[in-house]
Amino acid sequence: MPLPLEGLLVVSIEQAVAAPQCTCRLADAGARVIKVERPEGDFARDYDHIVHGESAHFVWLNRGKQSVVLDLGQTQDKALLEAMLAKADVFVQNLKPGAIARLGFPIARLRRDYPRLICCSISGYGESGPYAQRKAYDLLIQAESGVASVTGGPEGPARVGVSIVDIGAGLNAYEAILEALIARGRHGEGAEISISMFDAMAEWMTIPLLNQEYGNPFRRVGLAHPTIVPYGVFKTRDGADILIAIQNDREWRVLADRVLGDAALGSDARFATNPRRNENRAATDAAVAAVFARHDVGPLMKLLEAADIAFARVNDSALLATHPHLRRITVDTPSGPAATPAPAPIRAGETRRYGPVPALGAHTEIARREFLDSVPRTRRST
Repeated sequence: MPLPLEGLLVVSIEQAVAAPQCTCRLADAGARVIKVERPEGDFARDYDHIVHGESAHFVWLNRGKQSVVLDLGQTQDKALLEAMLAKADVFVQNLKPGAIARLGFPIARLRRDYPRLICCSISGYGESGPYAQRKAYDLLIQAESGVASVTGGPEGPARVGVSIVDIGAGLNAYEAILEALIARGRHGEGAEISISMFDAMAEWMTIPLLNQEYGNPFRRVGLAHPTIVPYGVFKTRDGADILIAIQNDREWRVLADRVLGDAALGSDARFATNPRRNENRAATDAAVAAVFARHDVGPLMKLLEAADIAFARVNDSALLATHPHLRRITVDTPSGPAATPAPAPIRAGETRRYGPVPALGAHTEIARREFLDSVPRTRRST
């Protein structure tokens, strides 16, 4: 069966993570994605060279795309971009606000000339406003939006260890484009979409913000819960970290009886309810810690599972690599195949194939022949 976006053309002037995240999803869904790169390439190609000499970031987010190198200071390359946009369904760009207009492709003009075109711009703070011209990278927005303030432990804020801002903004752009495609199918009109990295994180900060404004500011507690006890990390005899989550008093009684081996703790007045356990957090955690420290990780996990206690091992990347639930896909790169975590959706009866990661400029001449040969000479010079 054809993929849902098969037959659609996406042109993207993109670099780094946010826009490539969006267009990677579009390519996975069957769209033809032409990635426009400057002559030196998307700078994410050189973040590192750890995957057969390729960048891990680039391998992750650029499968299934075509790479076309354009110098948009050159008339002929501008003509090629114009010709591609004339046939495109979606245009994505994450240049600094105003840059695309200075290059000769203002969004208002594109929307006028190509009414069915869906234009999506991704930036740090949006296309207008007091911070619009600020440089904005993932960690900067984690700080500015308050995400870092609710991450980490009592000793200080911390960075979320993956590019949460870029990923969130890219997926916001993807869903907005899908909505615009549905709407275009109904009324025939394209759309102008603006996605702000700051807005993406501010919306995700709704719960901390509401708590702040209603008199209950969040406290950083690391891998623990600010109000539910015991809900945190405890170390096993062989040095593994196990996080347990006791959600109610019944679960506490089960934990006390079947895991801690002391049913009396379940009804002890100091621990019988969550408010009392919170008041006696140190003693509660100490009781759990003492028992966990007597078990190795394997037997302890079996004990917790048998008691139906919610728990997780605090894994690192090495343990993730061998995790029994990790699904992978294999994509070709210019230097050899790479296995990466699979996209989350599982579709019954469908097995997707994922296109290769392109070498820089691998499709430039193909695009010139395909798009410029069909453009009248008078239009090429505009």
